[in-house]
Amino acid sequence: MLPIAVDAMGGDKGPAEIVAAARQAASELGVPVLLVGDPDAIGDAGGLEILAASEVITMDEDAATGVRRKKDASVVRAAESVREGRASAMVSAGNTGAAMGSALLRMGRLPGVNRPAIATPIPVPGSIPTVLLDSGANAECQA
Repeated sequence: MLPIAVDAMGGDKGPAEIVAAARQAASELGVPVLLVGDPDAIGDAGGLEILAASEVITMDEDAATGVRRKKDASVVRAAESVREGRASAMVSAGNTGAAMGSALLRMGRLPGVNRPAIATPIPVPGSIPTVLLDSGANAECQA
């Protein structure tokens, strides 16, 4: 099973929280994880593989500019790892626009998909897992 590439540098609290959650998921769920980011900032990966990335696209940075200029950004490298077959999926808690832009530019679209959607899980007690698509990322949705 290919790992899930996790942008360890994305998010508001730095890599510590993301690495801890990735380690927990790997341990409790048996999910292989590829951490993407600065190995020094990641620190103890708990045996998880690290893909080094020297740059970060911050939350307040223009996503399109960041993706174009920062070729070694963690979110860009995570998308590349999926394109290259090194990971099966990517996850980022960082700049949503940068995650979407990286995925589009590095992975492309499936045939027939004009605009990708963002999935948001919705917890429904006592029900099957529910996912809402296109949860605010695109103001010009078309059926």
